[in-house]
Amino acid sequence: MSKFDEKMGDYIKHLDEIEGNHDIDLLRKVAKGLGPSIYNRDASTVSGSDDKELQTVKNNFLIKKLGLPDSDDLMDAINKVIDAYGRSKPNKYRAVVYYLLTKHFNKESVYN
Repeated sequence: MSKFDEKMGDYIKHLDEIEGNHDIDLLRKVAKGLGPSIYNRDASTVSGSDDKELQTVKNNFLIKKLGLPDSDDLMDAINKVIDAYGRSKPNKYRAVVYYLLTKHFNKESVYN
């Protein structure tokens, strides 16, 4: 099994705890879009309690990658995803957070 497939297994386990029906193909595309950062312990996770990091998710992913206009709805969606993931859960995988945000905003087409 490749390192990427191992990571995908971890992501799927986390998604199983959050939602019942996943789009594995989309998750794979989101993870591949993150490149080698998924193998770096710090870069591969999102801290739900770090406002600076959540702003980075908003600016670099939602606005730049997904092409969404800046609004209060973006931070509301990030907080909703972090809450669904579990604020107390220490390892929130970036690929899973980005996948959930992509689905929340119906922006799957960005990865086609």
